[in-house]
Amino acid sequence: MKSTFLIAAMSCVPGMAFAQSGPSLSFSAGIGGNYQPEYFGSDDYEAGVTGGFKFGHLKIGRLEFGDPDPNVVNLGWRPRGSFRLIGERDSSDHAELAGLNDVDFSVEIGGGIGYTAENFQAFADVRYGVIGHESWVGELGADAIFRPSDDWTVTVGPRVLWGSDDYTSTYFGVTPAEAGLSAFPAYAPGSGIVSAGIEVGAQYELSQNWYLDGTLAWNRYVGDAADSPIVQDDDSYTASLVVMRRFNFGR
Repeated sequence: MKSTFLIAAMSCVPGMAFAQSGPSLSFSAGIGGNYQPEYFGSDDYEAGVTGGFKFGHLKIGRLEFGDPDPNVVNLGWRPRGSFRLIGERDSSDHAELAGLNDVDFSVEIGGGIGYTAENFQAFADVRYGVIGHESWVGELGADAIFRPSDDWTVTVGPRVLWGSDDYTSTYFGVTPAEAGLSAFPAYAPGSGIVSAGIEVGAQYELSQNWYLDGTLAWNRYVGDAADSPIVQDDDSYTASLVVMRRFNFGR
């Protein structure tokens, strides 16, 4: 899964108010590196490029979304956006996948709802592959939040990923035609839980406008995904570090 570019579930509008002054926009964006399996189920790993995006504040006319203070913690329920990019799987790059069809680059877009307390947060997201796999996924997560200093924020908690039958067939299935050309038997996975695991996140403030955003995650394939002949290792580990910058326009 070369050149995979993943953007974790991005924060969306936590609230809406009315304002009268000129338009303004603020957000955070950045780029960095990650280390992850070469494709879903691979026991070989590769380094790649990853990025991040976090919505901050938008004001247009009388409408105002979000909060202009990047350090504010918005407590309670809020809507959120969710976005993920998945790199292509090219069988010619992996000898063990010879005979399988290539899997195209995918873009997942969706949304959900989140809840934030002083030392706890949780979310539920649904995304659709608008480009690529054209199927549905759902993700649940919750975190304990630790703030050991003014510069550090650390989160840790469980994650669960669900996939429709089209999603699991794309990444974990083997068609009869592919079985005749590859070393794998035909396999038709159904919808269900794809993986479950734990994610640790850390944010460190470098300055007023710059910060580091890092994640470490372990996930285990379960159910039909784990039973796929394509999966060489049920355990998947990922790590990323992104340099983020806050942008403010119109203020």
